[in-house]
Amino acid sequence: MLTRLIKIEKDYNIALSRIEELMDAKKNTPEADELELLTALVEMYEDKHYPMDLPDPIDAIKFRMEQLGLNQQGLVPFIGSRSKVSEVLNRKKSLTLAMMRALHNGLGISADVLLSAHGADFPAEIPDVDWTRFPVFEMAKRCWLSKVDDLNEKAEELMRELIERAGGFQAVSAALFRKGVTSRYNAKTDSYALTAWCLRVLSLAREDTLDHKYKAGTLNAAALRDIARLSYFNNGPLLVKEYLNKQGIHLVVAPHLPRTYLDGAAMIMTDGTPVVGLTLRYDRIDNFWFCLLHELAHVAKHLSNPGMIFIDDFDLRGHETELTDTKEKQADKIAAAALIPKKIWEQNPIQGKATGQKIQALAEELKIHPAIIAGRIRFEKKNYKLLSKYVGNKETRKHFKESCITV
Repeated sequence: MLTRLIKIEKDYNIALSRIEELMDAKKNTPEADELELLTALVEMYEDKHYPMDLPDPIDAIKFRMEQLGLNQQGLVPFIGSRSKVSEVLNRKKSLTLAMMRALHNGLGISADVLLSAHGADFPAEIPDVDWTRFPVFEMAKRCWLSKVDDLNEKAEELMRELIERAGGFQAVSAALFRKGVTSRYNAKTDSYALTAWCLRVLSLAREDTLDHKYKAGTLNAAALRDIARLSYFNNGPLLVKEYLNKQGIHLVVAPHLPRTYLDGAAMIMTDGTPVVGLTLRYDRIDNFWFCLLHELAHVAKHLSNPGMIFIDDFDLRGHETELTDTKEKQADKIAAAALIPKKIWEQNPIQGKATGQKIQALAEELKIHPAIIAGRIRFEKKNYKLLSKYVGNKETRKHFKESCITV
């Protein structure tokens, strides 16, 4: 007689055979008691190993409509327009999370039936987040999201997938809610587009494996100066990515989205790994190296808590609106000193009119790219028409090409 829980297939088959033998057992007999026990044990085993299939969501909706005497018009408040209701019921359009929540709350259809998964429940809603405001069409065009029908209606599902790839809500709370977001943040920025870009950067960082873990203090002045010297080489942008990987720092390039006014950002992942994201909005060598060193200064001096983000629009550099931001000013000074040592620049090494010959000579002396010197002169004179042929136009983006993207 089997008196223990059924845990293996062999005991399950023995129990079924014994049940068949006991089917004619009379009430109030030991055989009837054994039959009752075995039946309960078999049911417990089957519930665990052979759960009943859930009803089809559309069939469940139609059944509930019949119970409540609803026609298709009665589903409009839960699904949308009448045409949309017809498409859903005819399986031409799939249910979205928003529809399923409405059907669950309004008609009492269980979440696991609508989600087609035993014990499933809807993800928690996020107050004040309008999923339809994310630029999902542009993101899908760039292959940041899956290309599906009804992109806008499925924005929540697609964005939640991206959030998971980026490390979950804990990793991106600052971007989503602008908590901890600091720095040169353009007032015209679309926060949803900015969040989408941050998610893309973090998701790409999580796909990349670093050989070492970042140690605080390694990005000292000497290390930053060594990084600046990599600009001397034609493939400097690729060399610096390799260098930072060995330091436990992700360098990710993701083109900016419309209405982000963004050059770069410094972030920190939930495991403490720093991430530097660059957009290469201005495809120039001088811009690349200053942006990079500026964000690395944030990593060295300012990043501390997971989810913290520094956002930088360098078009705002020097504007009165951000002159009081001490962290941005400090990052500027650190970046500038790493690229061209302060003492050397204060000696006015380029006397009089800046010529290509003078710029090349100083660059060779400092072992940096001439574009960095030309860029410093242009910035300080506030004249971006100067020395245009020396700043390395269209010389950085070519190192960081993304597939399936329209810029």
